[in-house]
Amino acid sequence: MTSQVKEIVVVGGGTAGWLSAAIIAAHHQKANPQQFKVTLIESSDIPTVGVGEGTWPTMKNTLQQIGISESDFFNHCHAAFKQGGKFVEWVHGNGDFYYHPFTLPLGYGRIDLAPYVNKIEDFAIDANFQYGVGAAGLAPRTMADAEYQGQCNYGYHLDAGAFADLLKAHCKNKLNVHHLVDTVKNVVDFDKQYIEKIELEKNGSLTADLFVDCTGFSSLLLGNALDVPFIKTDKILFNDTALAMHVPYNDPQQDIACHTIATAQNAGWIWDIGLTNRRGVGHVYASEFLSDDEAEANLRAYVGPEAESLTARKISFQSGHRKQFWKGNCVAVGMSAGFVEPLEATAIMLVEISARYIAENLPADSCLMSVVAKRFNQQMDYRWQRIIDFLKFHYMLTKRPEPYWQAHCQADTIPESLQEDLSIWKYRGPTLADFNSATELFPAASYQYVLYGMEFKPEFDKQAYLYDEQSQADKIIKRNQQLTQQMLNTLPPHRDYIEKWLASVTKGI
Repeated sequence: MTSQVKEIVVVGGGTAGWLSAAIIAAHHQKANPQQFKVTLIESSDIPTVGVGEGTWPTMKNTLQQIGISESDFFNHCHAAFKQGGKFVEWVHGNGDFYYHPFTLPLGYGRIDLAPYVNKIEDFAIDANFQYGVGAAGLAPRTMADAEYQGQCNYGYHLDAGAFADLLKAHCKNKLNVHHLVDTVKNVVDFDKQYIEKIELEKNGSLTADLFVDCTGFSSLLLGNALDVPFIKTDKILFNDTALAMHVPYNDPQQDIACHTIATAQNAGWIWDIGLTNRRGVGHVYASEFLSDDEAEANLRAYVGPEAESLTARKISFQSGHRKQFWKGNCVAVGMSAGFVEPLEATAIMLVEISARYIAENLPADSCLMSVVAKRFNQQMDYRWQRIIDFLKFHYMLTKRPEPYWQAHCQADTIPESLQEDLSIWKYRGPTLADFNSATELFPAASYQYVLYGMEFKPEFDKQAYLYDEQSQADKIIKRNQQLTQQMLNTLPPHRDYIEKWLASVTKGI
């Protein structure tokens, strides 16, 4: 039997549900309601996790594609610019830090500056002007730059709850997404192969050509109804708990950090995300190595006296992902597909990528569903492996002495693919040739920033004759110094820019 694929039902709200609905509906918005319909079912009694408050630069394109202006996004979500990550005390635990900027190194793809810098840990300083911009707390653009443009590449910090609300309003008012506030009481499947229908408490039964499971950790459709197994990764990535709190600014004009700050602790790390109205601060850790009380003590010590009046919200999670992500007529997006930890804003990026694939590859006829599902699963299998590798990469090069950190360095906790990478990078460092898949999430530059930031220096002298471009490297480093100074002279402070820009939009300037 064949039939046109035109009824899409997204089960679950939050960022994953509403962002998926927006991306799918926006791509098919030229269709009339008889040709294509997106329905989102959102329960009123299931809270969202709401800690995914950072994005990768991919969000710029996503917001443009679904039709949300950047100024509306900033106004509604208390958003700020995110120009990368700052990793504090991940190497020795004695005040060390390194940056992972979002802008590519100068000369990227033509020359790797790592063999030519004086100190390997200064790679990002010598190769990227955004290092200086982030350290100075500046915005990535000036008032002369248009929305979604900038001198530096950037993502966002945002209020996750407000973002979901903005997406909800946009979906309903602009993209014709049908919204049902209801609770799924039963999922009817056919022999665990596909979903026949879902039964709701208020609205009866609902059928669809494709169900998008955005039900979070419960994975109500793909995991529970279709019985797709969960693959644990807790032997590689140990964290399973987080404590989160919203920290108000003491001064409403306090500087806003323009990068996510990740500060290592004795058995985990603390994230610090600056919005315009508050900070989102949380401690992610492994319960095997740290008790909840100890973790809360770490968190409160980090926040300082203002933490006395704040309550820490606990989130428990299991590190891993589903064995399949698309089975039959059901595809999981967001935490229903998997979750590892909030490092590097990968969760929201995976929602973007998954929803865009669904939107752009939705088959015209149901007979092609299995082919599309197969290709999606192949791509997502690869992406999840690379995500796990990249996250593990942040831990395994540490020189910290605590048991938690030393356990991350044990060979039996490191994926074979990552061990192979390290064996090659011991002599030459990451290059473009190591990341040639069309489905790569993290370029070679991301691995360079982490590898060299963690003070790992390849033995370049083994093939020293290959590195005879010192003169060219010096020119690039000098050019980077010039650009850095230029940026420091022209880019405005982060908060000042946001306030002036949004005021100018309001006045219609």
